[in-house]
Amino acid sequence: MTIQVGDKLPNVDLMMMTETGPTKMSVDDLFGGKKVALFAVPGAYTPTCSAKHLPGFVDNAANLSGKGVDDIVCLSVNDPFVMGAWGKDHNAGSVKMVADPDAAFTKAMNVEFDASGAGLGIRSRRYSMVVDDGTVTQLNLEETGGFEVSDAETLLGQL
Repeated sequence: MTIQVGDKLPNVDLMMMTETGPTKMSVDDLFGGKKVALFAVPGAYTPTCSAKHLPGFVDNAANLSGKGVDDIVCLSVNDPFVMGAWGKDHNAGSVKMVADPDAAFTKAMNVEFDASGAGLGIRSRRYSMVVDDGTVTQLNLEETGGFEVSDAETLLGQL
């Protein structure tokens, strides 16, 4: 069943690029005790993700913080090197660029889709959510290929 409002996030390991290199972190460590704006994209450096989705959250970081958000997390089924480079290229210092390299988190939430026909393999559907201490309190899940409800402005309106 697809993740829903009221569900606890699955506690799997994710990865993030740090100053010392790729670092594993559990979902519980990343989301525990905090209010987090999480948004997922089908792929780093892809057109909509780079032109609209990530920039919207970077531009609205202060507004989200003003609404009580402790962290902003961008997640993609990519490796931590790609996520780190993509964040640097887009000056996303206010956003934690998190990799789900084997899609374990994405599959556990049942939000994956197969983009093998486009040469991309298993990817995450686009979504945004508010996570309060590991529990989903808002969820904006796009249909595959869409970008209608998962933008930063929509999430801001829900806080």
